[in-house]
Amino acid sequence: MSRISIKNLEQQVTRINEIEGMAIEPYTSIDGKITPNAGNYHLDQAYGGVKLVRMCQQGTGTTNITTGFISKKELYYKLEAIITGLSMKVNP
Repeated sequence: MSRISIKNLEQQVTRINEIEGMAIEPYTSIDGKITPNAGNYHLDQAYGGVKLVRMCQQGTGTTNITTGFISKKELYYKLEAIITGLSMKVNP
């Protein structure tokens, strides 16, 4: 794959959430009230980089899954490794 886009990364994160049985979106809006979806994996972007984070169980913050902000290409390969590992756990 020559050029990795945010959409490519979001598709991988969706797969991770589906494998883990988590909500696809980090937040849900019910009657105008926004609530966090605990355990949801999503992307965080800053400084021209991107990283994978997971919503805390209380919904009060996030936990870094990948360390620091990295390039999209590097994160793409890390997400592929996570998906492979989770798939092996589900389908040994």
